[in-house]
Amino acid sequence: MSRKSKPIVAVVGRPNVGKSTLFNALAGTNLAIVKDTPGITRDRLYTDVSWLDKNFTLIDTGGIEPDSKDIILSQMREQAQIAIDTADVILFMTDVKQGLTDSDAKVCDMLRRSHKPVVLTVNKVDDFKKAMADVYEFYNLGIGEPFAISAANRLGIGDLLDEVIKHFPEGGSEDEDDDRPRIAIVGKPNVGKSSIINKLIGENRVIVSDIAGTTRDAIDTPVKHNGKEYVFIDTAGLRRKNKIKEELEKYMIVRTVSAVERADVVLLVIDASEGVTEQDAKIAGIAHDRGKGMIIVVNKWDLIEKNDKTMNEHSKKIREILSFMPYAQIMYVSAETGQRLVKLYDMIDTVVENHSLRVQTGVLNEIMTEAVSLQQPPTDKGKRLKLFYITQASVKPPTFVIFVNDKQLMHFSYTRYIENKIRDAFGFMGTPLRFIIRERKEDK
Repeated sequence: MSRKSKPIVAVVGRPNVGKSTLFNALAGTNLAIVKDTPGITRDRLYTDVSWLDKNFTLIDTGGIEPDSKDIILSQMREQAQIAIDTADVILFMTDVKQGLTDSDAKVCDMLRRSHKPVVLTVNKVDDFKKAMADVYEFYNLGIGEPFAISAANRLGIGDLLDEVIKHFPEGGSEDEDDDRPRIAIVGKPNVGKSSIINKLIGENRVIVSDIAGTTRDAIDTPVKHNGKEYVFIDTAGLRRKNKIKEELEKYMIVRTVSAVERADVVLLVIDASEGVTEQDAKIAGIAHDRGKGMIIVVNKWDLIEKNDKTMNEHSKKIREILSFMPYAQIMYVSAETGQRLVKLYDMIDTVVENHSLRVQTGVLNEIMTEAVSLQQPPTDKGKRLKLFYITQASVKPPTFVIFVNDKQLMHFSYTRYIENKIRDAFGFMGTPLRFIIRERKEDK
């Protein structure tokens, strides 16, 4: 099974050059589709973009709060570094009205030395005829042709995207024939991600040479356990000193998105004594949006005073806050004592298997027919919903298409009911299920 991970395009630029305007212009139609998952405040930090037949993730590398030129420069360098580490293509954004500044030139040097593809874009060009002379000034940066756009008026964006997708790796990413399950270990700082990785890997580390092109920010470690190979994607690798708290959070989200994007299963590590925080819910939301298998690993369980109800109480709280992913599996471990850690491999195997499980069409239709006879589909103004047929379209995550007579009548709650019936039959532990509702005219 070939795996294509979505390319990542990172936007770098000074404050007020219009990064978020470009985001909103590109996300335009997406924003309506992405229903806000409960408990998640959406930062416009990343958005999925489709252009021609290419899908990619656009990431904003974080805000700069300027109070002096030096701070702007140092934070832009910080952003550029994040972009260089995580992105396939870097979109460097400038502003024709502010003109070419010293910090633009300095950051450009960094980008040029990274040998990553950089696309230079000059924003706020509202009148292409008048402003072109000012746009040409940006050739002086020495990173190629400046693409003039007006994000606010949505001018020139098509040409810009044409240029961006030219730089995507051919035929998806480098792991074309790699079937090894990929597991991303994510979570807030200091919850014990590194300790868990070290314990899981233990003596099983497969030595790999540094392959060019794998300078992603997340560190990939292949591991053999009971004769099977896994690849762990660790986001705990980098610690930057004297980080402003806010920057750290943004930085972490950028890296989490890039790790989750490439994983099949996500292990969200939380601290038993803290329980699930808002930050955890955000990270879980990223994995849920992207349809990944999910295991919630509650670490430092050895430090909790317990009676026979403790585990249930903890699980109940986690389920309440992460109510949008009832399928997530929960495990209580201790990286310190090694408690239950080895069982994590069995859980990963189960979730990987469910994430790519295919159900035969005949069986699906039997389940659906029975579900419909047990609970009549809803009616509206005398018209009753009819479900004709269900089939599985794809895996990772398992995605089903249901053909109905009228899409409007297929309420979320009835889809959820069908989902629960499928889960009753096949479990699908640890994986989200997706449903696509299609209309089909009734045969006369």
